[in-house]
Amino acid sequence: MTTCPRFSHLLVLPRLRVQNANAISSPLTHGFPSMTAFLGLAWALERKARKAGIALEFNAVGVVSHGHQEQVTEGGFVKAFRLTRNPVDKDGSTAAIVEEGRIHLDLSLVLAVHAGHWDADAQKADLSAIVELVSGMRVAGGTVLSPERPQPRRYQPWLADFTGTEEDQRKAFREVCVRLLPGSTLVSRDDLIDRRLADLHAETPEATRLDAWLSLSRVNWHCDAEGEDDKGSWKHDRADLGWAVPIPVGYGALGELHAAGSIPNARDATTPFRFVESLYSMGEWIGPHRLRSPHDLLWYADSRPDEKLYRCRNDYRPVADFVGSTL
Repeated sequence: MTTCPRFSHLLVLPRLRVQNANAISSPLTHGFPSMTAFLGLAWALERKARKAGIALEFNAVGVVSHGHQEQVTEGGFVKAFRLTRNPVDKDGSTAAIVEEGRIHLDLSLVLAVHAGHWDADAQKADLSAIVELVSGMRVAGGTVLSPERPQPRRYQPWLADFTGTEEDQRKAFREVCVRLLPGSTLVSRDDLIDRRLADLHAETPEATRLDAWLSLSRVNWHCDAEGEDDKGSWKHDRADLGWAVPIPVGYGALGELHAAGSIPNARDATTPFRFVESLYSMGEWIGPHRLRSPHDLLWYADSRPDEKLYRCRNDYRPVADFVGSTL
């Protein structure tokens, strides 16, 4: 089973305001952006940093949400995305509207950084350069807004050192968690699918992992007939699930790998190409104060081309050899 890659420091970018991020995280889910988007941000930042002469590895990323505002219509049970009118076509006719979900975010990014010799002066200079790079990048498709006023010290970017003893690392992580409050972080709950599938098999032996995922993605009500009048009482199945949500966790290949340049209109003609579909699992939003170690917070890539899997993982609830549900 894979584990989180090594790191020497946690680089914390607190209270980033992101405007118009992508709210459609997969073909079947919407709301908070997919964790694959934040992993992509970490990789893009590493490439930009290396071009700027900063030799750091960004091996994992954690996200803490402090607030969000999905751009949807207000009022009523059914909501719709607020859409923008596209420019007219070349002939002046009205262009078709392509639905694009948008969301404003107030979040903190925690990047797992691996560095060799990194003295205090180099840390200060590199941190300033990285903050400057992030301010000009897209975060899940959204724009990073500049602070409206000077930020207090607790909202300044900073580094947590994890090169000391086990006790030093424990104290450093507790400080990270406290300084990220109030907020919620997304952790993996792959185990919920196994538990729900076992419950479904008790009544429906032919139930699949897809059935378990769909069951967890909704609120299921049932009536317990108790008492002489047989009126019973209605109960739902979310009481012991916490704030559990369906999430995309990567991609599964639909076919074999194609040679670079062999697929017309591919975005990159120098990289091998593969058709994929989304992989889905379950996640849970929890407060950072409930985390026990950095591995509970961080998400990292787990690519297995031979098994046709390209997914991200989090070790809050590790499950051996779990490959996700492909829909």
